[in-house]
Amino acid sequence: MAKTHTMKDRLQQLHEARTKVELGGGETKLQKQRDKGKLTARERIAALIDDGTFQETGAFRRNRTTTFGMDKADMPADGVVTGSGAVFGRPVHIASQDFTVMGGSAGEAHSIKVTQMLEASLRTGTPFVFINDSGGARVQEGIDSLSGYGKVFYANVLLSGVVPQVSIICGPCAGGAAYSPALTDFIIQTRKAHMFITGPGVIKQVTGEQVTQDELGGADAHMGRSGVNHFVVDDDEQAVLVAQKLLSFLPQNNSEDAPIVDPDEDVSPRKALEDVLPVDNRKAYDVRDVIAEIVDRSDFLEVQAGYAQNIVVGFGRVVGRTVGVIANQPNHLSGVLDINSSDKASQFIRFCNAFNIALVNIVDVPGFMPGVAQEHSGIIRHGAKMLYAYSAATVPKITVVTRKAYGGAYLAMCSKDLGADKVFAWPTAEIAVMGAEGAAGVVFKREIDDADDPVKRREELVEEYRETFSTPYMAAGRGLVDDIIDPADTRHQIAMALELLATKREIRPPKKHGLGPA
Repeated sequence: MAKTHTMKDRLQQLHEARTKVELGGGETKLQKQRDKGKLTARERIAALIDDGTFQETGAFRRNRTTTFGMDKADMPADGVVTGSGAVFGRPVHIASQDFTVMGGSAGEAHSIKVTQMLEASLRTGTPFVFINDSGGARVQEGIDSLSGYGKVFYANVLLSGVVPQVSIICGPCAGGAAYSPALTDFIIQTRKAHMFITGPGVIKQVTGEQVTQDELGGADAHMGRSGVNHFVVDDDEQAVLVAQKLLSFLPQNNSEDAPIVDPDEDVSPRKALEDVLPVDNRKAYDVRDVIAEIVDRSDFLEVQAGYAQNIVVGFGRVVGRTVGVIANQPNHLSGVLDINSSDKASQFIRFCNAFNIALVNIVDVPGFMPGVAQEHSGIIRHGAKMLYAYSAATVPKITVVTRKAYGGAYLAMCSKDLGADKVFAWPTAEIAVMGAEGAAGVVFKREIDDADDPVKRREELVEEYRETFSTPYMAAGRGLVDDIIDPADTRHQIAMALELLATKREIRPPKKHGLGPA
């Protein structure tokens, strides 16, 4: 006669099963993870989401592989914790790889669980956060493991431009696993984590090059050299804080606007802006000092702060409205546009446009970077990405020219001709084809050569050209600048423009998609 189980028996069985799943690879492995200064997969989720909001999905999912002893392997949750929760009261979907279970390796069931969360994000219009800590593909599952990766990649692309996708890299992320984060919108990487396609051992074997894990795929290497990640943090706790702050600036999906959060209604004159520019227009300053006076409470979340530092991009708010800021940085390479800064800015512009975030552009640009290396590496096509991104963007676009705005770089920084809705210029703005020194050498070459004192005459003609063309008044006279403003009024002018443009609608020709420069 079959044994009868009471509800109490069943509940005890459920409790034991859930406890085992929540222990992942076991207390010993969990403690080993903590001893490395890392949180466990579940601790990361608990830190990220609001208390009491996590609803797990697939806790008892198992793999179906029978080869290489996998049918007897004990892999709670198949090495990834998935579910939904809320961040500051707003729903998100989450997947968090568990390194204590077979090194967080991704097998078929593992990747299907991740894909199901991606699909749930798509259906519900909620952001997706993927916390990576994995040794890579689960070799024992062979082609099924690779197929699982393919499913994740495909879903990443379906979500692109529909809901925000954030990757947090807290441990190893190697081989094919690195491509899912690369397909998401933002990558937050801890200094304890590494990302690469092939590790140091393989590189040494194939090419003979010797490199450490940090040099190859550490957080600082990717920030300073490759531009793969967007934020570098010291540990898991900081990673979670950055993810929370980032999500606070963003809408849930592409059919919504970002929430208006705690508006700072003070738009009184910011006199500090009148003194931010050096008297000598060849001297540098930190454009973040300008941004701090424009955004609410000087609260600015810079993106890719250590990469292509000649341009600054990031999120702030103006009277509670989220804005994406793109600003030339005069204290690094004089703020010129080069290949890396063009890529950095165009990617950010496209993100903001996809998610209905207005663009505020602070312009002080002497031109595109000259040089053989830049030309041969494709500055033409990379620079064209900025022209394309701004021209394609239909969100509100506000441009403030503070000082230099020369040549093609002036156009590339969201000029009126690239669709800027409002263009303001400070009285110090120099809007011209090129700088006065270079232009005078072209326009007045013969007159300078024939002068009794060429040096003195050149100085006179440079000043004449500057007074005629290198001012905002010529551009304003042609309707390319809407108004010349007191720098102290910049925040107020931007706030009024954002209010006016909140209902902006712009219809573009129907097409499957544009073909921007690669």
